[in-house]
Amino acid sequence: MVSSDSAPRALEVQVRSAADTVIVTVHGEIDMASAPHLQSALDGVLRDAPAAVVVDMSNVGFLGSAGLSVLLAASEATVSGGLRVVPSDAARRPIEVTALDRLLTVFDSVEEALAVDETQSPS
Repeated sequence: MVSSDSAPRALEVQVRSAADTVIVTVHGEIDMASAPHLQSALDGVLRDAPAAVVVDMSNVGFLGSAGLSVLLAASEATVSGGLRVVPSDAARRPIEVTALDRLLTVFDSVEEALAVDETQSPS
């Protein structure tokens, strides 16, 4: 066990539903070691084909390229309402630098991401 101040926080993923939308809340750091955990959680959620998936990353301290790949794969596998991402400042930067914000639907809060359902319906 590593007991260093620089040791990454373990990745925690929680899944809950709000109406027809599944909210995946992510805490910690998403790197090469933890990205498979997020991938597994998203794969499980997408298997049930929800109307929309909100990935709440507001408590993510680091988002590496492996995490970006997981988000891209999930967005390609999502239908209808799509994948909605709520990044922390630390997660927003790599999403913007890689232009993934052009492929993902990015929101400032979970409330905003959920409000999309109230203002528009998928066609």
